[in-house]
Amino acid sequence: MTEKTIAVVPGDGIGVDVTREAVKMLAALEEVLSIRLRLTQYDYGAERYLATGVSMPPGGLDEFRQHDAIFMGAFGDPRIPDMRHAADILLGTRFQLDLYANMRPVKLLDDRLCPLKGRTRTDVNFVVFRENTEGLYVGMGGIFKKNTADEIAIQEDVNTRKGVERIIRHAFDHARRTGRRRVLMSDKSNVLTYGHDLWQRVMKEVSAQQPGIEGSHMYVDALSMQMVKDPAQFEVIVTCNMFGDIVTDIGAQLQGGLGMAASGNINPAGVSMFEPVHGSAPKYAGRNLANPMGAALTCQLMLEHIGVPEAGRLIEEAVVSCLAAGSTTKDLGGDLGTSQVGDALCAAIRRPSGR
Repeated sequence: MTEKTIAVVPGDGIGVDVTREAVKMLAALEEVLSIRLRLTQYDYGAERYLATGVSMPPGGLDEFRQHDAIFMGAFGDPRIPDMRHAADILLGTRFQLDLYANMRPVKLLDDRLCPLKGRTRTDVNFVVFRENTEGLYVGMGGIFKKNTADEIAIQEDVNTRKGVERIIRHAFDHARRTGRRRVLMSDKSNVLTYGHDLWQRVMKEVSAQQPGIEGSHMYVDALSMQMVKDPAQFEVIVTCNMFGDIVTDIGAQLQGGLGMAASGNINPAGVSMFEPVHGSAPKYAGRNLANPMGAALTCQLMLEHIGVPEAGRLIEEAVVSCLAAGSTTKDLGGDLGTSQVGDALCAAIRRPSGR
C-alpha cells in the first residue's frame, strides 16, 4: 500500500472552510484506492497568533520537512492589519524551504466557465512557472523621511543567476516530462534593463540546450494581451515573481475564476507546499459560501507531485463531473454550499467510473 504524509495548515478565513473539504476528499481517496494518507493538522494562523504572539513555533519548518507534502489554506485576518503572521507562515515557508518554482496550471474544465467568446477546453490548457524566492518580493528596500513631503520609498528587485537559471530549467524540464514543445519566457527587459537582461541571456543559453523544445519570448504586457486574445498558443510560460503573480490571475479567470485555481510551490529536492490561490475572504468565512474546487485541484496537483497520479486523476474527473451536473457554488452558477460541493466531489470520487 502506498503511504504518504501530509502537513495540513488550514490558515484563516475561508481557508479553513475549503481545507475541511479537501481533507474529506483525501479520506474518500483512501477508501477507493490502495493508499494511506497520514495527515497532521497544524493550527498556525491568525487565532494562534492573536492568542500567543507566535506565528510559527521554533522547529515548525523542521516538522514540515518530515512530510511528503504540505497543504496550506489561505492567510489573512483584518485583526492583524500588517499581516505579519501571514508573511511569517506563508512567505517564511516559501523562502526557508526554498520553494523556488511556483506552478500554476491553467486548465479549463468546462467550456461554460471561460469568459472568452467561443473558447473551449482545448483552447485553455497551459502552465505558468513563476520564480518564487526572488524579485520584488524579497522585501529589500526601505522608506526615508516617512510621512513627510520628502518621503522616499525604495523597493529592490533581486535577480540572481542561480535563481533565474533554475526556474527556467525547471520550466523546460516540465515541458519535456509532459510532452509539451513550447516554453515562453516573459519579462520587461526593454525597460527593466539590468535584472531582465539577465533573464534574456539565461533564457537564450538554456533554450539552446533543449533540442525539440522551442523557446520564445514576450514582454509581459504583450503576454497579458495574448492570453486574452489567443490562449491556445501557450503551453509553458516562465516569468519572474511579480509578473507571475499578475499573469496567473489572468489565467485563473480563463478557467473560471480564483475559486478554480490551484498552485504548487515546488522544491524538486525537498518537500513542496501546495495552496489554493484565492485569499482568505474573511467576510465569507464560516458561511458555507466558498468554492472548494480550487482546493480539490490543489490536492490533485499535490498528489501527482508526490507520486500518486491515480488519485489526481480521480479528483479531476470528480471536478469535471460536478461541473457538468451543476453541483457547484454560486460563483459558478450553482446553488450548493461549500460542504455540499465537497460532498458531491467525494461522491464522485467514490462512484465507480472505469475502475
